[in-house]
Amino acid sequence: MHKAIRVALIGFGWWGKNLANAMQSSSLIQLSMIVSKELEEARAYTDSHGIRLSDQFSDALADPQIEALVLATPHSLHAEQIIAAAKAGKHVFCEKPLALTHQGAKRAIEACANNGVVLGVGQNKRFWPSMQKLREVVASGTLGQIMHIEGHYSNEHSTKFFSEWRDKPTESPAGGLTGTGIHIIDALVNLAGDAAEVSAQVASFRSGKDPRDATSVNVRFNNGISAYFAMVRATPLFWRVHVFGDAGSVEAVGETECTIRLNGSRMERYTFPAIDSIKFELEAFATAVATNNKTPYPISTLEMGRTIALFEAIVQSVSNQSTVTVSQ
Repeated sequence: MHKAIRVALIGFGWWGKNLANAMQSSSLIQLSMIVSKELEEARAYTDSHGIRLSDQFSDALADPQIEALVLATPHSLHAEQIIAAAKAGKHVFCEKPLALTHQGAKRAIEACANNGVVLGVGQNKRFWPSMQKLREVVASGTLGQIMHIEGHYSNEHSTKFFSEWRDKPTESPAGGLTGTGIHIIDALVNLAGDAAEVSAQVASFRSGKDPRDATSVNVRFNNGISAYFAMVRATPLFWRVHVFGDAGSVEAVGETECTIRLNGSRMERYTFPAIDSIKFELEAFATAVATNNKTPYPISTLEMGRTIALFEAIVQSVSNQSTVTVSQ
């Protein structure tokens, strides 16, 4: 086990608090500083845990004791904050989405590579046991030729956890895409690679701070695999990724359930214990930092870039009401 890396958390809203609590339960991460614009809201937490508090991002960049930053800030700030951190020699774990444009993502990834720092992205559904089993089955080849993937991720978070900035179309375009859909995009890119083109639409029933909308997306990948997925705000939490091959299929439902269906065979159902996926992703990042990337973060920067390329194309398709070619 490696020595705990010293981290500054940037942003202490709803999700920032979840990240802070996950870090407090880890022996691989030492949360040493919190940067928040709402000082009084954060002060009780920092005082009780012996953590430094600042309202200036530059303080985290300048502190030689801080090895890495964890970003839980508005989406539009991510790319420039990653670049600033990389130039300061700080490793970066950034909550999804990594950026709002493919160009922004490429600049952020390049800055980290040029400055020799580790870049991690907060896609905690990658670490769910159901998804780990699904990837294992796909990689085994037992499904034959993969032809099609379906996905869905909806939840009630837009109702339960609202911040003013999340209501802005510039921060949260295309309905629930930044909140839930980005996780399905990550899963699709991991399974199918580069996307070629996309067509998407949003059906809106109510706008404002407690929205009601449904986003649906059709994707064609460069390797010929087709996919579609959807997300609804707001409805009870539901997750499903289903991969279809010519010899069988594998379906992940929620965090812990996975079903395999093979041609001419009975179904195999698996139920796994739940895990703290936020802690798992943060510890994977800490391990990559501590080992100088000899144990790399499980999501490659190539996949990070492809995810935002598809994300941006979906936003453009919704806006233009047309089929959009995905940036390569």
